[in-house]
Amino acid sequence: MITEPRPVEHEEAGTRFESLIVAPQGAEARPAVLIFPTIMGRSDLELGFARRLAAAGHAAMVADLYGRENIGRSREECRTLMDALRADRPALQARLLHALDVLRDQREVDPDRVAAIGYCFGGLCALDLARTGADLNGVASFHGILTPPGNLDGVRIAARVIAFHGWDDPLAPPADVTALGEELTRAGADWQLHAYGHTAHGFTNPGANDPDRGLLYNPAAEARSWKSLMLFLDEIFG
Repeated sequence: MITEPRPVEHEEAGTRFESLIVAPQGAEARPAVLIFPTIMGRSDLELGFARRLAAAGHAAMVADLYGRENIGRSREECRTLMDALRADRPALQARLLHALDVLRDQREVDPDRVAAIGYCFGGLCALDLARTGADLNGVASFHGILTPPGNLDGVRIAARVIAFHGWDDPLAPPADVTALGEELTRAGADWQLHAYGHTAHGFTNPGANDPDRGLLYNPAAEARSWKSLMLFLDEIFG
């Protein structure tokens, strides 16, 4: 049994946020996963992933990255919010580190066993959190945007990194994948990459259905990546 989602209110740089946490029932502090959402911000999609993680024995918090008043905005509005964060990567990184601190402070969480995962824009967020050198066990990117931030060259990556990637993803072509491997190697990271052939962007999202734009759900890749994530979490949490 898992808990009902509990709102977690927090504030950073003058913006108020409302993240959501779920966990197995009981008083025991659990290894925890911070979930960074897609372009659409905190939504039922990520809450579904959080519930699956809780059912597997983890606490999971879906991070609100846009602010409480922006939850449920249209795609056009969310794109504006996302583009503003992508244009100021240091400010985005400060927000990610703040979310990590908030997660660690929750009663359901073992603060010494924490990971972060993200989807699409959230994949970029998970990778940027690792790029800061943050002290956490690991990060995972699902069909993430791989563009490096440009402000963290020379920082060593402490977290173990895993990336799940659709080879036909137009938002992260093969050259970006190779560049990510080279970047992570220079940063001294323990990293691995799972690339799925004939797989587009958004492959974990059942609502992704726009092949002309390279956006398409792939149930086989979704299942494979989730199983690999579970093995990764078992490894990093011990």
